[in-house]
Amino acid sequence: MNTVNIGVIGAGYWGPNLIRNFVDLPKTNLVAVADMKQERLDRIAQMYPSIKTVNDYRELFNLGLDAVVIATPPATHYMIASDCLRHGLSVMVEKPLTLRAEDSEALIELADRMGLTLMVGNTFEYNAAVETLRKLIADGELGEIYYINAVRTNLGLFQPNVNAMWDLAPHDISILLYLLGKEPTSVSAQGGKHVFKHIHDVVFMHLKFGDSLQAHIHVSWLDPNKTRKITVVGSKKMAVYDDVENLEKIRVYDKGVDVPPYTDTFAEFQCSYRYGDIVTPHIQFVEPLKVECEHFADSVRNKTTPRSSGQVGLRIVKVLEAAQQSLDADGTPIGITPTLDTLNPENVVNLMHSVGLQTPATNGKSRHLNTVPRQ
Repeated sequence: MNTVNIGVIGAGYWGPNLIRNFVDLPKTNLVAVADMKQERLDRIAQMYPSIKTVNDYRELFNLGLDAVVIATPPATHYMIASDCLRHGLSVMVEKPLTLRAEDSEALIELADRMGLTLMVGNTFEYNAAVETLRKLIADGELGEIYYINAVRTNLGLFQPNVNAMWDLAPHDISILLYLLGKEPTSVSAQGGKHVFKHIHDVVFMHLKFGDSLQAHIHVSWLDPNKTRKITVVGSKKMAVYDDVENLEKIRVYDKGVDVPPYTDTFAEFQCSYRYGDIVTPHIQFVEPLKVECEHFADSVRNKTTPRSSGQVGLRIVKVLEAAQQSLDADGTPIGITPTLDTLNPENVVNLMHSVGLQTPATNGKSRHLNTVPRQ
């Protein structure tokens, strides 16, 4: 397969960006676009006359496609994705993969059984700045990671069927999991319903990654400023990733606190505060969505597992499900069952021992524990 024939389902808010990128990629052929609203299709037809437009996505099944990209409301993801997989099409689904973990698992199993690619559109995993931040952590440049704080706020866009957490937090959860290479053991969430009394428009999430490492996520549709910022605090240095910043996406601060190992008197108990240089790493920036679309096409062409696979999508949905349960219980911490095959072997062994369980033999297959980690 040299050229991947692709269809896009959904031409609303995000669909046109996907369409633009697949049209521009040299090894993809965007054959058709499906959307229920004719005015959207008319606009696509005006911009790209060679692309077929249809109102019913099921008409794509007879057009010789290799894959589809789904950019429809989250509540429709499972139904449409499973239908496409059953008709022999590889699938990329915009975040979140589904609204229930069991539906994500069903899609993963179906894709495996059909020998097809299943990928979730975690665009930030293909962001050069996030990749740079991940390397700083992995190389030990920041030292031991103490905590991470993520803020994603704006005025709108309000969604009628999902709250601000399900709309915005998948981005930050995907970034956290990608940066750290492991899943949280528990999550708590609290928020407020201000504009519409049945939908949370602001949410504060607190995630624990074992005994010491913690992360905080603040998402809101009700904020005067557009903020997309992640702060990583380590024992050696601190780093801030600001996605709104045009030039200096990442700043590394040589700042920290050193405590004397032993003191005899209160006067000797003086913390040493370090105020060093601020360094801005050079980042060769390419549109992350372009990288993501190309990666999906390559995964379909070469039959390889994509970076943001269905398993990655499942991990995020599990965190969101637990956070929603906590949100409904006014912040009660909820344990998150580990998804073993998404962790590296060392993390698996450590996590199994931490919850008092023997390490199972997975034989390369997906295994999920029916237990909740101790708090």
